Amino acid sequence: MAAVQAASEAMDPGSGAKNTLKLENTEKRDVLIAIEKRYQAQWQKSGVFQSDAPTTTEIPLSPSNRAELREKHPKYFGTFAYPYMNGTLHAGHSFTASKVEFTAGFSRMEGKRVLFPLGFHCTGMPIKACADKLVEDVRKFGQNFERYEEVDSSTADGAPPAPTQAQTKEDITKFTSKKSKASAKTVKLKYQFQIMLALGIPREEIHKFADASHWLQYFPVLCKQDLNNFGARIDWRRSFVTTDANPYYDAFVRWQMNRLKELNKIQYGVRYTVYSPKDGQPCMDHDRTEGEGVAPQDYTALKLKVKEWAPQAAEVIKDKIPPDANVYFVPATLRPETMYGQTCCFVGPKIKYGVFKVAENEYYVVTKRAAWNMAFQGTFFKSDHFPRDESELPAVVEFTGSQVVGTLVIAPLSIHTDGVRILPMDSVLPTKGTGVVTSVPSDSPDDYATVKDLAKKAEYYGIKKEWAELEIPPIIETPSYGNLTAKFLVESMKINSPKDAKQLAEAKDLAYKEGYYKGKMLIGDFKGEPVEVAKPKVKEALLKSGEAFEYAEPNGHVLSRSGDECVVAYLGQWFLNYGENDPEWRQQTLDYVENGLETYTAETKNGFQKNLEWLNRWACARTYGLGSKLPWDPKFLVESLSDSTVYMSYYTISHFLHGDIFGRTPGKFNINPDQMNDGIWDYIFCRRELSEELINKSGIKRSELESMRREFEYWYPLDMRISGKDLIPNHLTFFLYVHLALFPREFWPKGIRANGHLLLNGEKMSKSTGNFLTLSDAVKKYGADATRIAMADAGDGVEDANFEETVANSSILRLWTLKDWIEEVMKDDLLRTGASDGFWDKLFENEMNTLVHEARQHYEATDYKLALKSTLYDFTGCRDFYREATTAAGVGMHRSLVTRYIELQALLLTPIAPHWSDFVWREALNHPDTIQNALWPTVPQPSPSLSAARDYVRATTSAITSAEASQLKKKDKGKTIAFDPKAPKKLTIFAAVSYPAWQDKYIELVREEFAKTKLSNEKELIGKVAKMGETKKAMPFVQGLRRRIVGAGEKPEVVFERKLGFDEVGTLGEMVRGLRRTTGCRAVEVVSVEEGGKSGRVEVAEEGVGERREGLPPVAESAVPGHPSFHFENVV
Repeated sequence: MAAVQAASEAMDPGSGAKNTLKLENTEKRDVLIAIEKRYQAQWQKSGVFQSDAPTTTEIPLSPSNRAELREKHPKYFGTFAYPYMNGTLHAGHSFTASKVEFTAGFSRMEGKRVLFPLGFHCTGMPIKACADKLVEDVRKFGQNFERYEEVDSSTADGAPPAPTQAQTKEDITKFTSKKSKASAKTVKLKYQFQIMLALGIPREEIHKFADASHWLQYFPVLCKQDLNNFGARIDWRRSFVTTDANPYYDAFVRWQMNRLKELNKIQYGVRYTVYSPKDGQPCMDHDRTEGEGVAPQDYTALKLKVKEWAPQAAEVIKDKIPPDANVYFVPATLRPETMYGQTCCFVGPKIKYGVFKVAENEYYVVTKRAAWNMAFQGTFFKSDHFPRDESELPAVVEFTGSQVVGTLVIAPLSIHTDGVRILPMDSVLPTKGTGVVTSVPSDSPDDYATVKDLAKKAEYYGIKKEWAELEIPPIIETPSYGNLTAKFLVESMKINSPKDAKQLAEAKDLAYKEGYYKGKMLIGDFKGEPVEVAKPKVKEALLKSGEAFEYAEPNGHVLSRSGDECVVAYLGQWFLNYGENDPEWRQQTLDYVENGLETYTAETKNGFQKNLEWLNRWACARTYGLGSKLPWDPKFLVESLSDSTVYMSYYTISHFLHGDIFGRTPGKFNINPDQMNDGIWDYIFCRRELSEELINKSGIKRSELESMRREFEYWYPLDMRISGKDLIPNHLTFFLYVHLALFPREFWPKGIRANGHLLLNGEKMSKSTGNFLTLSDAVKKYGADATRIAMADAGDGVEDANFEETVANSSILRLWTLKDWIEEVMKDDLLRTGASDGFWDKLFENEMNTLVHEARQHYEATDYKLALKSTLYDFTGCRDFYREATTAAGVGMHRSLVTRYIELQALLLTPIAPHWSDFVWREALNHPDTIQNALWPTVPQPSPSLSAARDYVRATTSAITSAEASQLKKKDKGKTIAFDPKAPKKLTIFAAVSYPAWQDKYIELVREEFAKTKLSNEKELIGKVAKMGETKKAMPFVQGLRRRIVGAGEKPEVVFERKLGFDEVGTLGEMVRGLRRTTGCRAVEVVSVEEGGKSGRVEVAEEGVGERREGLPPVAESAVPGHPSFHFENVV
């Protein structure tokens, strides 16, 4: 028990976040969280997120009015991938969910009915595999693992454990194989019960998880709780668990599979697939803890018959293999067409090989790994009796590669009919192919470099020189490299050794592409034919003659959820016929991606296009795990990526069928699962019309069937599917394929938005390094709204986003301070009342209107980081500017504008920070209903004149205060200064009356070029400016004009007329009082400057308004309309 207690302490679930930000004072956070809890309870009680389609009573059911229905009652239906129920949600899940969440919040404000549902995915191997491990843990250590210390200590120094989920990147328990120094000193997660402890599950509860069904009871509750605490706008009425644990969903999956089979989209055939020997079934992407995306790699396995053993090898095999036995070295090649040029065969001198019995008098020499793959491809075992353990495939005899060097073998097709020798090659990999590599030095740069090295150092390698100097025949003619491609590339690239790996890899790539796409055969039965044509013919001839056989293996390392290293098996299976074998289906899907689907980014569209090019048949059934039975072959279960392609349609009607996630209580209609036959699903999903026969057969009322159809036809098509970009190669592509196959065109998905992975504080999330946050952790630590703000701030593209805890932490203070200010200002009786038409009032109102329009554009584009900037950072900045300006001007803020600001601030932040917004809406502004039902504010279009004046005020104020600050710095450093900022001073601002005359001809040039080319040719425009002289000052002026028209989109007539959109002198007059206060000047004057900058007129001053001024300081000459200059001077 002591060991278990130590494990419990060492694997505290909070330790995964040990390197995250630590909070000191949590008082403000706690107040905000209390507000959040209060409003979450109100939302759930009122059912504000429960949304339904218009009833058939409101609008009669008719195929002809579907578009009219959605136009009259606009809707938004968004989803993200339902989470897998083997743990709690981490911040990465939540980041994807936040994209649906923010869009759902904004869509509500657009007046749309919004549906954001969520189910719980339980299909597949992970839960079952973990449950089975716990069965074994309980057997070994007792129900509460009380015998753990005694048993484990006796095996601690034994062999390392078999790989577990905790050691791999895609582990269902979300641990990685990388261990920090701290974790290395604590208990290692060798057993499943330890992983459960690390998930925070009490030790006395863990044994319950040995029953796979308990996972389905336990984690959905936590998932729902965490998302409610996050403030998610989810309609929980529509939730469900997958698998036959919910008989309604089970019926839905059976319908889906039946219809796909009828459409010939599901077929049965014998094919290569990645396979788990331990599990006894195919291992698809979501069944893996390592190797997602890895597929079978096909080879041609050649049979090189032993003619004469090397002395060492002969001694080893003596009395173990019959003297007359046929023994073959079996290299695997991707280039059978080059086999005419074999001059030797390579083995790794340090690699261990086995001789494996194939038949009574036939044996293969390969690595154990290769033999294990062959065992599932009909070589050693039949498909109805695959082995489960490698002990079932013993080698007759084993030896190292060095012991067989010098063995003479007959190489099929080789011109060297007397045989070639087995030679050593250090770069042979035991983890790729068979560990035996046939050598074709005419066309393989690696082989050419190696045989040359062997011949040069024959004595060093312990071989006879002539073994490495057999004739190298030309077998392929290429236009670029001649008929000895490898020789040409090795010599031209100056490759001197087999160790020049980088250059050889480049040469190999060049050789293969040139030979395959442009080469012509010079030898053999297919002489004269292009290599591309001859290659399959040569392979077929070798197979037919019995000199070769087909072989396949995974093109990368694959580990199943049960910790089993996977192989490739050749077996009969049910598969979805994606890809080249159904070209019409593939082209239809590709066309929709290119011409109908909204992908939001070019990267997402390109990802689909590339994936559709290579994605091929997909095994859709297996025999182990949880799931729905294949209707026509119930020994199989539908695999997890095949029962999750169109479940979004199930959300539309699930609440009618069941009242809980398991379907144990009836839904709105009292329908039994057995009543949901395939014809009923067809009707609901608009694949057929209703008949009396169908009604009578199902026993479901016509009105209920019509109501379910209405829900589907209203909510579908799905408006936005949001997922991580890593799901494009499988789930998201399957999602498109199956939707297009099953549903009429009008119900195909409208948009898919892919996001990148989520970093935490700029680094990859990892429990082992302590840089990890679950959604529950984040919300407890920062509160829901601060967490949501950090999610919005994290980023929106397909590149990896970054959740910064400093953003979440600072948002607590920001929200608290803003709340506190609102509460105080609403009580302020000194706020100005009456007319709100002062200069600063107009600027403030106009900037608020600008930001409302700007924020809407960002929300519509799903650019939440920019939306956050407009709605929070810029909006509070807008308030700050108004407060400071009116205070400096001595007029104070206006009550109606302050109230309008508070109202708009709450509304604009509602999609991202709804709790804070609802609090302000109801408790500060005293609105009777929740802000969740409020609409996006309607405001006037911004005034360009006021926007220009606002920008002018900010730029001018900044320039003046910066100049003063610069003089202070110079004074502090003892440098010469133009004036003493700390002594009494006066500020004179010079505003130009007109633009300099020299600019007129350039204005005319730009006007002419705009009329000709819309200023599209910048290079030509610059060339014309250069010919006119005055380049130094003219060039930036002309480029500025072009930017205003082409970049900023200003109206050309405004730019060419060169009229400011506001009264510059009048604006400066409004600024004077504030500038006097911020700069501490005794006096501030505004002087309008005439052409030349030598004279002007006093426009604003305490005295002398209207006076002419001659001999203005040189700085006055630099003033141009919209860009004043200024001059500080000390006064007595």
